[in-house]
Amino acid sequence: MKRNFLLLLLSAILFQGCNVAKQVGEAYNLTQCTYNYNSVSHLTLAGIDLSHGVGLTAVPQVISFLTGSRSSVPLNLTINLDVTNPNAATAALQGLDYILKIDNIEFTRGAVSQALNVPSGSTRILPVSIGVDLASLLSGDSGNAVQNIVKNLAGISSDKSTVSLQIKPSFRIGNRTVPSPQYIPISFSFGGK
Repeated sequence: MKRNFLLLLLSAILFQGCNVAKQVGEAYNLTQCTYNYNSVSHLTLAGIDLSHGVGLTAVPQVISFLTGSRSSVPLNLTINLDVTNPNAATAALQGLDYILKIDNIEFTRGAVSQALNVPSGSTRILPVSIGVDLASLLSGDSGNAVQNIVKNLAGISSDKSTVSLQIKPSFRIGNRTVPSPQYIPISFSFGGK
C-alpha cells in the first residue's frame, strides 16, 4: 500500500513538472509570435453605436458630447489583434495589461483577463476590450486633440490618427500568473478619407 502511494505521489510530481515545462514553452512561444492590427469593433461613444460609422442624425449628438461640459463621456471599443504563431508548438497567454495612446496622448491603461491559445502555424484574433471616460481628457490641455481623435474614430474627420497599443501578456506557470518582462508595441493608423 505504501509503495502504491509513493508511486502515485511520484507520478503526480512528474506530471506537474511536465505541465510546468509545457506552460513555460507556451509562454516562450508567445514572445515569438507576431501581433498585427486587425480591426476595431464594438465602438460606442456615450451609448451611441459608432461601429459602422455615424449617421447624419447622430453627428450633432456626437459633436455635443465632445464640445459640451458633460461629467462623463464614456468611450468603449474593442481592438482586435491578429496573433500569428510561427512556432512548432502552441503559444498561450492568460491575460494582458495594456497602454493605449492615440496621437501620443495616453488614453488609458488596463488589463484583460482572457486566455488565448494559438496553435502552431496559425493565427488567432485577440480582442482587447477598452473603456475610457473622455471627460477628463476633453477638459484638459489635450481637449481639441481628443475631439479630433474621436471624430476620426467616428469617421467624421479627414485627419488620420496613429494608435499605439502596448500589451504585456501574462502566462500561467504552475499555479502562478507571471507577467511578461516587457511590453509588445503594436501601432496602426485610422481615420482620414
